[in-house]
Amino acid sequence: AATSSRFFVWSRSYTSDAKMFSTHVPTTPSQKFALTIGAAVGALIQPARADLVATLGETTGVLALRRIRDQMLRDEVGRQLLRDQPQITHHRMAQCWDMPLNTLGGSYANFMGTRGFSADDRPPVRFVDDPELAYVAARYREVHDFWHVLFELNTSVLGEAALKAMEYTHTGLPMCGLATVGGFLRLNGEKRKLLQSVYFPWAMRAGLRCAPLMCLRYEDHLEEDLKTLQARWRIIVAPPVLASGGRENSNLS
Repeated sequence: AATSSRFFVWSRSYTSDAKMFSTHVPTTPSQKFALTIGAAVGALIQPARADLVATLGETTGVLALRRIRDQMLRDEVGRQLLRDQPQITHHRMAQCWDMPLNTLGGSYANFMGTRGFSADDRPPVRFVDDPELAYVAARYREVHDFWHVLFELNTSVLGEAALKAMEYTHTGLPMCGLATVGGFLRLNGEKRKLLQSVYFPWAMRAGLRCAPLMCLRYEDHLEEDLKTLQARWRIIVAPPVLASGGRENSNLS
């Protein structure tokens, strides 16, 4: 009787009326499994599909999200983030477009503007069955572009794969590891060797050395000098890509 009662409580939490936050889509374990397989296959075929990548991150990342949440609870700023749950939106980041390029905000605006990106483009969290963990997942998506700026990596296949490798080392999110593998497979032979011999070792060092990236309130540091923040947060900037002829290309170009 006790076993059947526990099963009833467990199964009831996955019914259609168990919506936990505004964008939540309740799913059963079997539905999550199907979503994981479909999103994984789709993301490998169409890696630009942010919705598929997001779904994969949500259905595979619960244990890692819990570890990140626990890390945030042990940190003063992390606790503030979980309590206040600030969001990084295009409207709130508008001030960055008036900041000098050497600041975090100015560099962020340049990164976003030159690519036609908007902070509002990130898909909402839908398949995480815990409001607090859902916020952690959403926060990770929102600060990802700041990590591009801090580690000075562009959004090419090589740049994204290198950053995802660092993120996997730092956060343990399975989706980051899968995205790294996907990027590796999409690269040609020369760039694949570059990722393996240069950027994978960098990702390991950078991901282990930097400050807890999910415990940083980037919104409070927009007007500060980027180089100063990189030093304070123990950021190891990614190695520059060598262009033909031996010239160095900026990783953010």
